[in-house]
Amino acid sequence: MGLDTLEIILRLLIATVVGAIVGLNRDLHGKQTGVRTLGLVCLSGALVGVACIRGAAVVGHPDAVSRVEQGVIQGVLTGIGFLGAGVIVRDSGSNHVRNLTTAATVWTTAVLGIVCGIGPLLIVGAGMVLVLMLLSAGGPIERFMDRRFHRAREGRENSSDETSLH
Repeated sequence: MGLDTLEIILRLLIATVVGAIVGLNRDLHGKQTGVRTLGLVCLSGALVGVACIRGAAVVGHPDAVSRVEQGVIQGVLTGIGFLGAGVIVRDSGSNHVRNLTTAATVWTTAVLGIVCGIGPLLIVGAGMVLVLMLLSAGGPIERFMDRRFHRAREGRENSSDETSLH
């Protein structure tokens, strides 16, 4: 499957926009990664994907191409994992870890970029919608569940304390 120049440019542009949109969400939430960082991560993933497809068209042997693609994609995702790990912070004096969602967002944005480069753009659109839904609704859902179950836990602890006092 060869890609013409216009399709390559379109895939790279879409990847950059997808990454920037996810980055905008992170920017609006005051996180370290934002429009530029995630735009670049997604674009770089797409560049790798497009390069794999372009290489496949040149080489022509599906088995060799498949091994190269798997190795390249695996290497990119490992490298992006290190980039994402760089934003994870552990508070001194406590076991509280921050920015795990941001690190996961960096990694997911790289995957979206790779899919922009090698896969159907419908998958990219669905993935981006799901990422934005998780980033937008996930926090409020987590806070609601924490309040609900924390109060329920407190209620059980208080009732057991009261019972043991009598």
